[in-house]
Amino acid sequence: MSLPPGFGRKGETRVCKLHKSLYGLKQASRQWFTKLSNALKAAGFHQSLSDYSLFVRSYQGNFLALLIYVDDVILVGNNLQDIENTKLFLSRQFKLKDLGQLKYFLGIEVARSRNGISLSQRKYALDILNDTGFLGAKPSWFPLDQNVSLTQSDGKLLEDGSTYRRLVGRLIYLTITRPDLTYVVHILSQFMDKPRQPHLAAAHQVLKYIKQTPGQGIMLPSMGNLQLQAFCDADWARCKDTRRSVTGYCILLGGAPISWRTKKQTTVSRSSAEA
Repeated sequence: MSLPPGFGRKGETRVCKLHKSLYGLKQASRQWFTKLSNALKAAGFHQSLSDYSLFVRSYQGNFLALLIYVDDVILVGNNLQDIENTKLFLSRQFKLKDLGQLKYFLGIEVARSRNGISLSQRKYALDILNDTGFLGAKPSWFPLDQNVSLTQSDGKLLEDGSTYRRLVGRLIYLTITRPDLTYVVHILSQFMDKPRQPHLAAAHQVLKYIKQTPGQGIMLPSMGNLQLQAFCDADWARCKDTRRSVTGYCILLGGAPISWRTKKQTTVSRSSAEA
């Protein structure tokens, strides 16, 4: 922040003392989160150690969770009166705008029914297809052919790799509600530094697959047991550049996926059993 012209004399060194954190400064976001966190902790909320933007309060059978992203807040709980009291408490501390039931948040669409809650990124997926010109492309049933093996040396080097990087970055965000894209996006993200023509063709194959199922997402059922299930698998030396294997897993709670990941192993396995 610079001082206004004419303030002070030539040769003097002066600074400004701020009585309030100004929007746009580097410290503004930190000061805002500190103020909001202190207010929530004073109301009995506990900050999660695994996700600092999550605050939880549980007492006498009432559960309340509050998730924060900058100045957007999601509030969920099993007691409507407790939720209303929390809204009233926050309105006394800050200026609030109640948008009602959650329908759209950070590109994620939320739909409710008797069967449960559906999470999808349909609008975000259609925006990707529209921006890349694949909205009218022929759909594909598979995100990546089984026998396709991408390497860092095959094919012609792209003249402008920024388009490929931007596309893969948008696909990475799409994996929030699309576990079926996790593996292929993991493969494509390995060639961000020097993308080639086969890599771009594989990314276009993913776009055609998204065109087939743009509204696919996660279903959180309202009924059922809370049984925890986990599935994992690994290939063996699939990467031709490093000869390292890839491990993938998916964890389900009550039949709904809650965690999934694909990661290349840090060492070279000498057998399929070791992989």
